[in-house]
Amino acid sequence: MDNNPDDQCLLVARQPIFDQHQKVVAYELLYRTDNEGAGATRLEGSAPNGDIILNIYTSISDAGAVRRVPAFVPVSRALLLSGYFPDLPSKQVVIELEPGTDPDPDYERVALKLVKDGYRLALCNFSYGPQHDNLLRAAQIVKLDVRKFDEAQLDQQMRLMTPFKLAFLAEGIDSFDQLERCIDMGFKLYQGSFLSKPKLLQERRVSAKQFTLLQLIQELQEPSTTPEKLEALIIRDPVLTFKLLRIVNSAAYALVRKVESIAQAVVLLGLEQVKKWATLIAMSANKDKPEELSRVLLIRGRMCELVAVTQRRPAPNSYFMAGMMSGLHAMLDIQQESMLSQVPLGDDVKAAIRSGEGPIGEVLNNVINYENGDWDRLPVDFNSAVYDWAYRASLQWTQESMQAIHED
Repeated sequence: MDNNPDDQCLLVARQPIFDQHQKVVAYELLYRTDNEGAGATRLEGSAPNGDIILNIYTSISDAGAVRRVPAFVPVSRALLLSGYFPDLPSKQVVIELEPGTDPDPDYERVALKLVKDGYRLALCNFSYGPQHDNLLRAAQIVKLDVRKFDEAQLDQQMRLMTPFKLAFLAEGIDSFDQLERCIDMGFKLYQGSFLSKPKLLQERRVSAKQFTLLQLIQELQEPSTTPEKLEALIIRDPVLTFKLLRIVNSAAYALVRKVESIAQAVVLLGLEQVKKWATLIAMSANKDKPEELSRVLLIRGRMCELVAVTQRRPAPNSYFMAGMMSGLHAMLDIQQESMLSQVPLGDDVKAAIRSGEGPIGEVLNNVINYENGDWDRLPVDFNSAVYDWAYRASLQWTQESMQAIHED
């Protein structure tokens, strides 16, 4: 992984695909080259570049173990018919095709050749028509957008395709209610923003354990804090205490002597290191939420921080906190405004999270749009090389950090 941003011609973001247990089973890769318009989906470059992309964007730490998940790669009609297709490992990718509404023999012929070459096909932006029966016989997955069909129409679409051996992926899910309905309907795969939205409980406030976490986050932001104050808060959570001491005493730090107290750890490592690790551990400790939510927020926080450092902005740690805390409400199952009223954060960080205000809000908005693949919402003067490097570096940092947290 490069340590510095350089000139990159390809922007890549990833969107998770889940099973019914909200475990990540694949990522969809979204592409745009610098000289293309918004929403371009095209994989450029030679085979080695394709392998590098897959390694970076489909490797994750899952409960401490590093594993690879398949990549859904959207392919445009133009690329498919051009005669050029990157030599990618067929077992690790699923080719996403958009058949359109009219019969297209040339498109179908090339798609079927991909199947003969060992690739799996997913049909997206799809609505059943008998003209696509040949593609349906070859495909393994059909993506149905829940925003384009009501429940009766979705049921009809699935029944029309019952003769074909297909797994159905529900995309565009933006709430837990939608997720539960789609599970009941028989969908096997799920994609959407539902993880970033809380499953609301009326008038819910944070629990005593969560409030201790918020107090710790507040104290970590105080310039006048002391090792003793931090220790008094951290030791309230035995899991946090154990994991922090284990990480500090790991070979990675090569300390001359073992650290036996949190106060010692703060003195030896410095406040910023302890702040990062305590935050990482606390985020990963919520067993009621999918690990992907922690991963997304850690990537976002780290990416905000790296952009701030690269652009020499003051207080880059505030950028980290804004990125990470921007989705805390989903962790706590409360509205964002309720979360901000209960979470002790600086006014500049709250303004960035609440409405994208200020320099922190500017970076936070850019990072969120980047990670969502909303290229057309990025500013004209957007520095793509910096954000591309920061995104890749944040993926690796998060994977290594989550792996360290779970190591025995």
